[in-house]
Amino acid sequence: MRVLGIISTTAVFLLLGATVPAFAQEKPAQHEEQAKPAAKQEQAKPQRQEQQAKPAKQEQARPEKQQQQAKPRQEQQAKSQEQNQQTHTQQQAKSQQQNQQKHSQQQAKSQEQNQQRNTQQQAKSQEQNQQTHTQQQARGQQQQQENQHQQQVKTQQNEEKSQQHQQQQANGYAQQSQGQYARNGQKDRYGHEYNESRFGPNHYSRFEENGGRYYNGRREYSYGGYWFYAGAYPAWFYQHDVYFILGADGLWYAVAYDDPSLTFQVNIG
Repeated sequence: MRVLGIISTTAVFLLLGATVPAFAQEKPAQHEEQAKPAAKQEQAKPQRQEQQAKPAKQEQARPEKQQQQAKPRQEQQAKSQEQNQQTHTQQQAKSQQQNQQKHSQQQAKSQEQNQQRNTQQQAKSQEQNQQTHTQQQARGQQQQQENQHQQQVKTQQNEEKSQQHQQQQANGYAQQSQGQYARNGQKDRYGHEYNESRFGPNHYSRFEENGGRYYNGRREYSYGGYWFYAGAYPAWFYQHDVYFILGADGLWYAVAYDDPSLTFQVNIG
């Protein structure tokens, strides 16, 4: 065991002794190799400094070139800004013009609509007023016609009552004066027969001043199929209904229907 340990130790020392000289030899070689790049770098420095100096000159020349190059750019930018400003101004003007046109169109449309509405309302109001006026006129006319009809009815009734009253009075007067007038079938001096179907109170008539006929210089009036005349006619003859009757003395008389006291003699043609 001890022999093996001694042999091992001896072998280690031998290895170490061989390794140290080799390591010592390698180090100078490495120093030489490291020194070469340093020398090369020292030689290359002047060239680099010259190359670095050139950019400095270039840097000095750059401001002038940059200024020269900047001028077109500034001009182009100014021109572009001016164009943009003009375009913006034109767009604004166009937009304002369009807005103004729209506003004007809307105003015109609104005015037209308002005018149409006013016209329609006026036409409708006029039509309603016309209808109301027409209806009122129709009602007024209808009321007037009704009033006229009622008045006519009243007048007719009054006239009928008056005629009845006059007839009653005439009949009374005739009865009272029956002894003074001829009876039915009696004849006058000329042979004219008295007939109650043609003469007397039941056959009264109204005569006009210029009526009848003018014959042989006298005014004659037709009654009961004969022409009667007088030398002169009293005023009441034209103002009352009159009938003719034959008197008991054989003479003809004109008598006021509503007042038998008014009478005068007439002649038969």
